Amino acid sequence: MLETVRYEAEKRLLGSLALAGGLAGFAAMMTLLAPSVLGEVDVAALAEQLPPSFVEAFDLELMGSIEGFLAIELYEFLWLVGLGAYIAYSAAGTLAGDIETGRIDTLLAAPISRERLVTETYLGLLLPILLANVAVFTTVFAGTRFVGDPIAAVDLLAVHALSVPYFCCCAAFGMLASVSAPGRVVAEGVAAGGVVGAFLLQTVSEAAGLSWVGAVAPMRYYDPTAVLTASEYDLAGAGILLGAAIVLLAGSALWFREVDVS
Repeated sequence: MLETVRYEAEKRLLGSLALAGGLAGFAAMMTLLAPSVLGEVDVAALAEQLPPSFVEAFDLELMGSIEGFLAIELYEFLWLVGLGAYIAYSAAGTLAGDIETGRIDTLLAAPISRERLVTETYLGLLLPILLANVAVFTTVFAGTRFVGDPIAAVDLLAVHALSVPYFCCCAAFGMLASVSAPGRVVAEGVAAGGVVGAFLLQTVSEAAGLSWVGAVAPMRYYDPTAVLTASEYDLAGAGILLGAAIVLLAGSALWFREVDVS
């Protein structure tokens, strides 16, 4: 049981450790830089020089605290967009890559259904998600205490706990691209580009006062800035993301069951 999960996890172990280490390193750098940046830059004056729509879209008025600084510099871009796009990209290359190389014939020759293959391949993606969360949480938790400006542990834990449904949704979208796109490169491009495009759609629609347009963007339901700066936990949003992940994964399994992989 779960042989595919173990295989996918082992295959991704070194890459996941490198990813977690890189994210932790960036988080450490931002945390150590935060006190000097906040002490030297007048955030209010800077915000006044920028277009109000730009300031509002990126919550720049919140950068006056270490919570706001890390939320914007770390969690809003590298975490939300960068890691989300990577997870989707990684998922998209799984089955699409196996189909291109012909390895899929060997996998399907084993006594395993196509639906189970999709599900277990997807579950293998939980390894980089969990390792990244543990590494960055530990780094930010320790780093903010080292610089003497600790972030509330509950808020920091919530940021990472609520990110799991978000990344699961990104991974499920990548799996759908993996089984439906005509090739691996196309699948990876659609998956990563879809996450970045969703972020831009959400940002532009909010700035234009058309928030309903961005309802399809997963970022609508996970806001690390609100968690860190206002202790607002969107549990309903997490439920929506988990539901979307299940629907996308089920759609991937149904599609893969009918697709010709020869």
